[in-house]
Amino acid sequence: MAFATAPGRRSRRTTDHAKTSREADSLAVASFVLGLLGLLVMNILLGPAAIVMASMALARSTARRGRALLGLALGVADLVVLAVLVTVNGTVSWSFGG
Repeated sequence: MAFATAPGRRSRRTTDHAKTSREADSLAVASFVLGLLGLLVMNILLGPAAIVMASMALARSTARRGRALLGLALGVADLVVLAVLVTVNGTVSWSFGG
Protein backbone atom coordinates (compact mmCIF):
# COMPACT_ATOMS: atom_id res chain seq x y z
CA MET A 1 0.00 0.00 0.00
CA ALA A 2 1.52 3.29 -1.10
CA PHE A 3 1.11 6.46 0.86
CA ALA A 4 0.69 9.67 -1.05
CA THR A 5 2.18 12.90 0.19
CA ALA A 6 0.29 16.14 0.29
CA PRO A 7 0.51 18.24 -2.87
CA GLY A 8 3.56 20.50 -2.78
CA ARG A 9 5.38 18.35 -0.22
CA ARG A 10 8.19 16.02 -1.04
CA SER A 11 8.60 12.73 0.63
CA ARG A 12 11.43 12.43 3.10
CA ARG A 13 13.17 9.85 0.95
CA THR A 14 13.18 12.21 -2.05
CA THR A 15 14.66 15.09 -0.07
CA ASP A 16 17.30 12.82 1.52
CA HIS A 17 18.33 11.58 -1.93
CA ALA A 18 18.49 15.14 -3.29
CA LYS A 19 20.61 16.23 -0.33
CA THR A 20 22.99 13.29 -0.79
CA SER A 21 23.23 14.03 -4.50
CA ARG A 22 24.05 17.70 -3.84
CA GLU A 23 26.69 16.71 -1.30
CA ALA A 24 28.26 14.27 -3.77
CA ASP A 25 28.28 16.94 -6.48
CA SER A 26 29.88 19.39 -4.06
CA LEU A 27 32.54 16.83 -3.17
CA ALA A 28 33.28 16.30 -6.88
CA VAL A 29 33.74 20.03 -7.48
CA ALA A 30 35.82 20.46 -4.31
CA SER A 31 38.11 17.58 -5.30
CA PHE A 32 38.66 19.15 -8.71
CA VAL A 33 39.47 22.57 -7.23
CA LEU A 34 41.78 21.15 -4.55
CA GLY A 35 43.56 18.95 -7.08
CA LEU A 36 44.09 21.89 -9.40
CA LEU A 37 45.27 24.15 -6.61
CA GLY A 38 47.51 21.39 -5.28
CA LEU A 39 49.57 21.45 -8.46
CA LEU A 40 50.75 24.93 -7.45
CA VAL A 41 50.86 24.96 -3.65
CA MET A 42 50.74 22.54 -0.72
CA ASN A 43 50.53 19.41 -2.86
CA ILE A 44 51.45 17.30 0.17
CA LEU A 45 48.07 18.17 1.76
CA LEU A 46 45.80 19.03 -1.15
CA GLY A 47 46.64 15.96 -3.27
CA PRO A 48 45.45 13.38 -0.75
CA ALA A 49 42.45 15.56 0.14
CA ALA A 50 41.44 15.68 -3.54
CA ILE A 51 41.79 11.90 -3.83
CA VAL A 52 39.64 11.26 -0.76
CA MET A 53 36.92 13.72 -1.82
CA ALA A 54 36.81 12.34 -5.36
CA SER A 55 36.52 8.79 -4.04
CA MET A 56 33.67 9.79 -1.73
CA ALA A 57 31.86 11.59 -4.58
CA LEU A 58 32.19 8.56 -6.85
CA ALA A 59 31.01 6.23 -4.09
CA ARG A 60 27.92 8.41 -3.60
CA SER A 61 27.10 8.33 -7.34
CA THR A 62 27.63 11.97 -8.18
CA ALA A 63 26.07 13.46 -11.28
CA ARG A 64 29.41 15.19 -11.89
CA ARG A 65 31.34 11.99 -12.47
CA GLY A 66 33.76 13.61 -14.93
CA ARG A 67 34.68 16.32 -12.49
CA ALA A 68 35.24 13.74 -9.74
CA LEU A 69 37.49 11.72 -12.03
CA LEU A 70 39.44 14.86 -12.91
CA GLY A 71 39.82 15.62 -9.20
CA LEU A 72 41.09 12.09 -8.64
CA ALA A 73 43.58 12.39 -11.51
CA LEU A 74 44.77 15.81 -10.32
CA GLY A 75 45.20 14.49 -6.78
CA VAL A 76 47.39 11.69 -8.08
CA ALA A 77 49.28 14.23 -10.23
CA ASP A 78 49.88 16.31 -7.08
CA LEU A 79 51.56 13.34 -5.45
CA VAL A 80 53.62 12.65 -8.58
CA VAL A 81 54.79 16.28 -8.62
CA LEU A 82 55.69 15.96 -4.94
CA ALA A 83 57.69 12.80 -5.62
CA VAL A 84 59.54 14.49 -8.50
CA LEU A 85 60.33 17.55 -6.36
CA VAL A 86 61.68 15.42 -3.54
CA THR A 87 63.74 13.33 -5.94
CA VAL A 88 65.21 16.21 -7.97
CA ASN A 89 65.65 18.94 -5.35
CA GLY A 90 65.62 16.98 -2.11
CA THR A 91 62.94 19.36 -0.83
CA VAL A 92 59.17 19.67 -0.95
CA SER A 93 59.18 23.28 -2.15
CA TRP A 94 59.32 24.92 -5.54
CA SER A 95 62.47 26.84 -6.42
CA PHE A 96 62.82 29.09 -9.45
CA GLY A 97 66.20 30.37 -10.49
CA GLY A 98 69.64 29.35 -9.40
